[in-house]
Amino acid sequence: MLVFPFAKINLGLQVLRKRPDGYHDIRSAMLPIPLCDALEAVVDESVPAGELRFVRTGIPVPGDPSSDLCMKAVDQVRKLRDLPGLRMHLHKAVPTGAGLGGGSSDAAHTLLLLDRLLGLQLSPEELRTMATALGSDCAFFLQDNPQLAEGRGEMLSPLHVNLHDHWIVVVHPGIHVSTAAVYGNMRLRSQHADLRELLTAPIASWQGTVVNDMEEYVFAKHPAIGAIKEELLAKGASYAAMSGSGSSVFGVFSKKPVGLGFAKEYAMWVFPAQVGG
Repeated sequence: MLVFPFAKINLGLQVLRKRPDGYHDIRSAMLPIPLCDALEAVVDESVPAGELRFVRTGIPVPGDPSSDLCMKAVDQVRKLRDLPGLRMHLHKAVPTGAGLGGGSSDAAHTLLLLDRLLGLQLSPEELRTMATALGSDCAFFLQDNPQLAEGRGEMLSPLHVNLHDHWIVVVHPGIHVSTAAVYGNMRLRSQHADLRELLTAPIASWQGTVVNDMEEYVFAKHPAIGAIKEELLAKGASYAAMSGSGSSVFGVFSKKPVGLGFAKEYAMWVFPAQVGG
């Protein structure tokens, strides 16, 4: 069975406070985008029951495959259900350390894939609990619609965002940004507006109000990332921002953009927005 773990972008990312447990409370609108990895799993009787043979191809992923979030997701399921021998293949197309949630999506889709492939009948609550244990934003990827994420990112509520007839451009400069380093060095704002309310306003009003709090530190550390945002705005984007902790930057355009010229080593994706109407 084959699934396609999708990426996300953040429409605004408010870092509200540091929690006693060391994490941060955030508020962010998370939007799925049609940039995907490919994840396949099959039952293999030649593999001993309960064991997994896992391979990765595509964009290189740092670290040993045994520590991959897909493997950890299988471990989560194994705690609740007996598993047959499995083979799993992850082909990476979503860059890592890019603020697009690729690893989290792979983990969440591993849970969904095993549930469907093996008929495990895992409840929505079981899936959410396992996803949250794997990462703060993993639970978002259990559905494919915009969500307002709060708490550590695991508290989700449906969100209507109207991007009908708009286009989204995502640019990744190939810079790996450490989320932990951003949280450890960024400056916390004293006040934040109601993000859900801000997103009900016309898109043309978002710039300067729908803000990613992490941009200040990341742009100072990596000026090339900030330059991408300015270039997207100069090319006519109604709104542009960094996604998550970076390094990807996206722009929302009212019509399909042409003539976007970025450095040849940058990756760029252009697609119609898939929400609203």
